[in-house]
Amino acid sequence: MNVPEQFKARMQRLLGEGYGQFIAVYGNPAVRGVRVNTLKAEAGDLLSAVPFSTDGSVPWCGEGFYTSEEKPGLYIEHAAGLYYVQEPSAMCAVPLFSDLAGKAVLDLCAAPGGKSTQLAARMRGSGILFCNEINFSRAKALSQNIERMGVKNACVTVAPPDKLAATYPACFDSVLVDAPCSGEGMFRKEEGAAAEWSEANVEMCARRQAEILESADALLRAGGELVYSTCTFAPEEDELQIERFLARHADYTLVTMHKLMPHRVRGEGHFAALLKKLKGDSFDFPPAKGNVPKSCEKLWREFEERYLFVTFGNLFMAGETLYSLPENCPAPKLQTLRAGVRLGEFVKDRFEPSHSLAMCLKRGEAPFLELGRDEARAYLGGLTFGCDRQGWAVAAYNGHPLGWVKAGGGVAKNHLPKGLRFVYN
Repeated sequence: MNVPEQFKARMQRLLGEGYGQFIAVYGNPAVRGVRVNTLKAEAGDLLSAVPFSTDGSVPWCGEGFYTSEEKPGLYIEHAAGLYYVQEPSAMCAVPLFSDLAGKAVLDLCAAPGGKSTQLAARMRGSGILFCNEINFSRAKALSQNIERMGVKNACVTVAPPDKLAATYPACFDSVLVDAPCSGEGMFRKEEGAAAEWSEANVEMCARRQAEILESADALLRAGGELVYSTCTFAPEEDELQIERFLARHADYTLVTMHKLMPHRVRGEGHFAALLKKLKGDSFDFPPAKGNVPKSCEKLWREFEERYLFVTFGNLFMAGETLYSLPENCPAPKLQTLRAGVRLGEFVKDRFEPSHSLAMCLKRGEAPFLELGRDEARAYLGGLTFGCDRQGWAVAAYNGHPLGWVKAGGGVAKNHLPKGLRFVYN
C-alpha cells in the first residue's frame, strides 16, 4: 500500500528507533475482529454466536474476538444481530467507563454504531443511550445497526454537537467522543484513508475535535465521565488535545490514557482517554408527555394482548408511528431517526408491527417460527414459504429473531423490509 511520505517522516520523528517495526506492519493484512452482542448472546455462548473460526480474544474487550474471516458480515447470525464487525483496537474505549447501567449515556459522534452498540451492551437494557450523528446518511446506517442489535433504550439523533448541547445541557452521566480524525489507524483497513491524509488535515481535525470537546463538556453533568478517542496517532489529535482541554477546564481530572500502536498490539491502533468532571451543573431531561390517541392505543393493546408476552410502556406517537420510549426519555426536539423501540405503524384501522420490534424480542416474548438454515437464508432473501399458522409471528433462527411474517391460507408472507433483503451464508 502507498503510505504518504510526509506521514512516514512524521512517524519517524515520533517513534525514533521504533519506527522500523511500525512501518513494517503496513506490509501485512489488516487485523479483523468481531464483538459478540451480549444483549442477545449469553456470556457462556459467546463463541457459538460466531459462525466462523476465531483466533483468540481481544485483551481489552471480553466480548471481542480476532478472526481471519474476510467477510464476516455475510452470515445469518450477523443479520440476527449476534455480533458486530469491529476493528479490535476500536473496542478499547468503551470499557474505560465505569458501570453504565441505568445511566444517561451519549455517543456524540456515533456512526456507524460500533461503539454505540458496545455502550448499549454495557448498559444491559437500562438507562437511556443517545447516539448522535451529524451526517444524515451515516445516521441512517447507525439507526439500522441499533435496530439489528436489538437495542431498546437508544435514541438516534441527527444534530451538530453544539445544538445538542444547547438542547440537553448537563443532562448526561457519561459522554463518549469518538472524534472524527485524520484516520491514520485506518490506512490498512481503508485504501482511501491514506490518500486523504495530509498535515493540513491533521490540523483541521485537531481544531474540529477541540470544538466537539467543548460541546461534550456542556452536555456532561457534574461527576460525569468523558471518554475521548481517535483512530489516529497524531499527538495534536491525541495527547496534546487532552492536555489543551485540561488546561481550559480546571474542573476535570485525567483518570487514564492509553495509545494502542499497531506494532505493539494486535490491532490497527487507537487512542483513548478517560476524564472525570469534578464540578458543574446537573439537570434532568424534560419528561415526554403521552400523546397517543385512545383509538390508536386500543389497536396497539389488541395486538399486544394477542401476539406479545411482554409489555411495552411509555408510548409515544410520531405521525402514524408508535414508539416505546426509554425510561426518562425526553420528547424528541431534534431530528430523531429512532427513539426507543419503534413498535409499528397504524394503517387505516389496523396496527402493523415494525422490524425494530421483532429484532428486540427474545424467545418466549412472542410467537416464534423457528427456521432451519436453508429456510432462514430464503427468508432473508425475501422469499415466502408454507406455514399452517394464522397471524403474526417472528421468523427466528436458533431462537434469534430475523423479522416478521404474517401467516394465513397456508403461506407465511414475508415482512422483512425490502432494503434488508440479502442472500446470506
